[in-house]
Amino acid sequence: MAPTFRKAVAPTYLFLCLTLGGSAQGIWANAILQILAVAIIAWSIIDPKGSKPPIAVRSLALLVFVALLLVLIQLLPLPPGVWASLPGRGMVTEGRTLLGLPQGWSSVSLAPYDTMATLLVLLPPVAMFLAILHSDDRNEAPLAMSLIAATFAGVLLGLPQAMGGNVSGSPWYFYERSNFGYATGFFANKNHMASLLLVTLPFLVALGSFAARSTKDPRKRYSIVVLTAGGIGVLAVGLVLNRSMAGLGLLFPVAIASALMIERVPQKFRVAVVGLGAAAFLAFLVVLFTPIGERIAPVGSSDSLSSRQQILSTSVDAIRQFGPVGSGLGTFPKVYPLFEDPDTIGRTVVNHAHNDYVELIIEMGMAGAILIALFLLWWAVSVRRMLAAPNASLFAKAGAIGSAAILLHSVVDYPLRTAAISSVFAMCLAMILLSRSSARSSKDLREVRHLVIE
Repeated sequence: MAPTFRKAVAPTYLFLCLTLGGSAQGIWANAILQILAVAIIAWSIIDPKGSKPPIAVRSLALLVFVALLLVLIQLLPLPPGVWASLPGRGMVTEGRTLLGLPQGWSSVSLAPYDTMATLLVLLPPVAMFLAILHSDDRNEAPLAMSLIAATFAGVLLGLPQAMGGNVSGSPWYFYERSNFGYATGFFANKNHMASLLLVTLPFLVALGSFAARSTKDPRKRYSIVVLTAGGIGVLAVGLVLNRSMAGLGLLFPVAIASALMIERVPQKFRVAVVGLGAAAFLAFLVVLFTPIGERIAPVGSSDSLSSRQQILSTSVDAIRQFGPVGSGLGTFPKVYPLFEDPDTIGRTVVNHAHNDYVELIIEMGMAGAILIALFLLWWAVSVRRMLAAPNASLFAKAGAIGSAAILLHSVVDYPLRTAAISSVFAMCLAMILLSRSSARSSKDLREVRHLVIE
């Protein structure tokens, strides 16, 4: 396959994911992304590069395989007696009895069709990762430019969205259900747009630094610095128009990490700055999860904080009920109402736990909790090895910062449930693992030599 086409696949697909995959409401748009994902996955199988993937990639592939196997087990039908003995199935059995329905064979998942539909959500990030894996080396800059271009387009779209007021019929919003009056860009949820803005920041800094180092002309270097600063200003405007508490809470740690990524500063100052960023994030968590937040949160945010705390409390009750088995991937919207207090039910439908880790544990049980822990361990080890490399790529470091921002944001929301953010997350992981500059030691960067005996 032509090297030019190989290089263009990942950046093009990333841009499409960011502009079309902003919400599950976009059924046809997500269908297009999934069809393209199948084509990319097939291409990666039919046209392999021939090199053996690094052990970290194989470890990640093993985790994904185990997760898929667990979901397939949830789809297997079980006899009535065995199924009824599973945790959390008693209420369903009683309901069937009251309705006069037969107690037939049933899958572990309480909504098997929703489970199968949720599996399709994995296609875009898997395709994104494989597209980067099969692209030529040094493809980080085009990917960063694609990410930045889509984000800037989202900020531009957010200007009329924010200035138009809370108007549900505004033509500037692409989805029927959205955060009207806020700058959501190509997303339906303002928090997901905030997550994209946060991830873009370190990649913008990395691209600007990479471009500045690539030229010796002082005037060009100065122009690059000015353009990078202007780009950071665009992201700041996007966050102000977006008004996401999570985005503003994570901005300070992400900005500090982005600055430390390229600056050579004394160790004491570095520790102080990192500690300040950690303190800012802890303060954000206090605002989000304690009654203090209801008193100091901005106007209009206290109701959101209270509802999220109530959702979390109810979700914990669901975890206790379903125990080690789980309710089935993608079943949260249907099982959550079973645990709601009738006196507190309002007009708002809860379709997610606003904590991806809690939601996955409800759906996947203790096996899901173990998989989450193993993935976080894998991510920490991979980032540590990348940072320990003598010539770690700026884009690999940006991938570490961006993926960390998404993982932290997932504590209070569900950004990875969209094709857009999940594809960006896959790109971040790929850059951490596959950058040649992220080799474990300087020896890994040397060319292989062969001894010829005549």
